[in-house]
Amino acid sequence: MRIVPSEVKTADLHAYLLGSVSPRPICFASTIDNEGNPNLSPFSFFNVFGSKPPILIFSPARRVRDNSIKHTLENVYQNMEVVINMVNYDIVQQMSLSSCEYPKGVNEFEKAGFTPIQSDMVKPFRVKESPINLECKVIQVIETGNEGGAGNLIMCEVLCMHIDDNVLDENGKIDPQKIDLVARMGGDYYCRASGNAIFEVAKPNLKLGVGIDTLPEHIKHSKILNGNHLGILGNCATIPASSEIINDGRLEQILSDFSDRSQRIEALQQYAKDLLDEGEIDRAWQILLL
Repeated sequence: MRIVPSEVKTADLHAYLLGSVSPRPICFASTIDNEGNPNLSPFSFFNVFGSKPPILIFSPARRVRDNSIKHTLENVYQNMEVVINMVNYDIVQQMSLSSCEYPKGVNEFEKAGFTPIQSDMVKPFRVKESPINLECKVIQVIETGNEGGAGNLIMCEVLCMHIDDNVLDENGKIDPQKIDLVARMGGDYYCRASGNAIFEVAKPNLKLGVGIDTLPEHIKHSKILNGNHLGILGNCATIPASSEIINDGRLEQILSDFSDRSQRIEALQQYAKDLLDEGEIDRAWQILLL
């Protein structure tokens, strides 16, 4: 499929973009108007864009169907403050309920059953049930267009951050399993960032990886190892020198069962693949370099 934005309906393009650029974190934005009426609404065009100063940006897009703007944007123009509340699995259904397009002046805190609590440095309320609240001042709004579907980039500077102690680990860091965040995908789909969905990828940091291009040919062109396996090997700072290793049961079986060189190589690479999947990188290298 090939899509040129100018050649498709905005609603269709919107769906393809949201299905492609996902999962997206959710900005659960609390704002207030000049009369003191609170508003609470979620947006998935959202991310963090710096830490000194700490900058968050989210975008309440113009409605595609009628080109109207949302109450959150109206409130931001009236009162340049917002509290961004993070959404975890425990509150995802309530958060979704708050996205209903209630008339202006209706309190989504009440409709969705959330508890408003006073912020320390801004007027909008925090959501008590949210694991993290970020009190922000709005420093700029950038309108990307004036037609339905156009974004309104609300640039926020974090003034104060509140973190529920229950989502911290023993070192005072946010534990991804405890915070149990959810993210938005296309259509009605969400993603829960916990359990087996969370995994680690070691950062290259200061040592340069040797790169996939320098791997031995039989490894680089393996039919067994995929791009992730090659990426792990290429991220190593050096290629170990080939050396004798202590045999184990599986290795002994491979060496006994396969006299054909190509079949033996494939069996060894399958063993190495399993080792890489288990995080046994040094052992996998030993097997691959036999």
